Amino acid sequence: MRHLRTNQHGTSAARQALVIVAGLILTTGLADRAAAQSGTKPPETLEIGDEPGRISTEEVVIPDGPFARQMVFFRSSEAPGTVVIHTSERFLYVVQGNNRALRYGIGVGREGFQWSGLVQVSRKAEWPDWRPPPEMIARQPYLPRFMAGGPGNPMGARALYLGSTVFRIHGTNQPETIGHAISSGCFRLANGDVIDLYARVPLGTKVVVRHGASL
Repeated sequence: MRHLRTNQHGTSAARQALVIVAGLILTTGLADRAAAQSGTKPPETLEIGDEPGRISTEEVVIPDGPFARQMVFFRSSEAPGTVVIHTSERFLYVVQGNNRALRYGIGVGREGFQWSGLVQVSRKAEWPDWRPPPEMIARQPYLPRFMAGGPGNPMGARALYLGSTVFRIHGTNQPETIGHAISSGCFRLANGDVIDLYARVPLGTKVVVRHGASL
C-alpha cells in the first residue's frame, strides 16, 4: 500500500483541493438559492407507476398550497364554463367570467405524452372502469387488462372523456402525484376535486388544452 507523505508541498496541495471543493459547494448552494428565488425548479425525475388496488376515498382533496382548489385571477377570452388546461403549469381552470376562474391542481402527461388541442366533454362517468391501452401495458406489463370502477381504481372517483380521444380528466388513487408530469396523457385530480369539477362541467363543455402559460 502506498503511504501518503505529509510535507509542505503536499499540505499546500491538500489545502488547494479543499478550497476548490468548498467553492463548488458554495456555487451549487447559490445556484439552488437563485432557482428557488426565481420560482424555477429542476426537471422532474418522479417515476411512479399506476398502483391498482391502492385505496383513495372520494373525500381526498389537496388541502393547501398552489395545487389546492381556489378562485384566482384569470384573464381569458373564453366563455364562462369553458375548461382551460395548462400542462406546463399543472393547472386546470374553469372560466367564471370577470377575469376569474376556479383553479384545480392536476397531474399531466409525462415527457412524450403531452398534447394540446380543442375538444369537448363527450362522456361522463362515476367510478369509471379502467382498461389500460396496449401502449401502457407494454410499458407496465404487470397492469390488469381490466379493472372495475371503485376506490382502488387508478381512474378515481369520476371521469370526463375528451372528444373521440383516449384521454380523460379523471380522479386518482395517488393524490401525491398531483403537480407532476406522470400520466400517459390524461389529466388527473384528487378525488374530492374531480367530484367537484364533475358537478360543474356538463356534457359538451369546451376544453382547451395548452402548453403555454396563462394569458
